[in-house]
Amino acid sequence: MNVVIIYDISDNKTRTRFHHLLKNLGINVQKSVFECDINEYELVEIRRFCKRHLDMDTDSVRIYKICSQCMSKASVQGTTINLRPRVWEII
Repeated sequence: MNVVIIYDISDNKTRTRFHHLLKNLGINVQKSVFECDINEYELVEIRRFCKRHLDMDTDSVRIYKICSQCMSKASVQGTTINLRPRVWEII
């Protein structure tokens, strides 16, 4: 599934750990925005990280599921990186 993940995490260490988690799953299209092509298990792992590590009073993570048709209709002005499905999978 295609998702866009946007985050605002106040703690530097937690933010860096979350960034590295997402970097393994997708493309960092802006400072705190990732586009990912992930499966349900990976989505559960992201949510699990959030439950365990985020401060619910100060931090925010938004996950938007985007259908393939909608991704193909996206309009980007300026520099861009195309999201491509991963060609490898860890078993």
